Amino acid sequence: RSGRSAALRARMEERLLGARFRYLNQQLYTGSSRDAARLFRADPAAFHLYHRGFERQVRRWPERPVQRIVRYLRRRPASLVVADFGCGDCTLAASVRNRVHCFDLVPLSPRVTVCDMAEVPLADESVDVAVFCLALMGTNLQEILGEANRVLKLGGTLMVAEVASRFEDIHAFLKAMAQLGFRTVSKDLSSSYFYLLEFAKTGPCRAGPPPGLRLRPCLYKRR
Repeated sequence: RSGRSAALRARMEERLLGARFRYLNQQLYTGSSRDAARLFRADPAAFHLYHRGFERQVRRWPERPVQRIVRYLRRRPASLVVADFGCGDCTLAASVRNRVHCFDLVPLSPRVTVCDMAEVPLADESVDVAVFCLALMGTNLQEILGEANRVLKLGGTLMVAEVASRFEDIHAFLKAMAQLGFRTVSKDLSSSYFYLLEFAKTGPCRAGPPPGLRLRPCLYKRR
């Protein structure tokens, strides 16, 4: 009997965790990066809960996008400096020989610099590769991607891995990226789980809001 009540309690906890994860997830996608920074500053435990829920979702995927980016970087010179926006538990930094600046809202690892993704403490044109691996959250996408443009050297690489269902019009999105100073180098749309996009910085962002720079919120279903 105690076994049954323990199982019931575990199921209830799982359900509560799921509900809290979906709530936090909605906050992250429907507010700005500044709102997210404030939310987790006030409640760091919520970030740990969010990360656990996120890990549980991605574990079901046949391939993890971060592993694709790791393979990409291992083929490039180890001397390239990388900025990982929304680094989570720093899997990328732990898997490559490159110097990796790790940024996120809460430090899940001692390597993490805590900041708003629209305002990272790096000098202009100081990195060779900027990475957003399932991390393009917030309603201020233009600001966040503009920050990646600022820190990237001319000709530097921007890697974006994002949930496939978030793209309502991939062609319009790539056109918007061109307005933000990024030329599309390659796009892998073969997975039904995530798209992997590689860009090169061609110059500074052009003024004005780029139409088409839209991603749907990533809303997880109840399970």
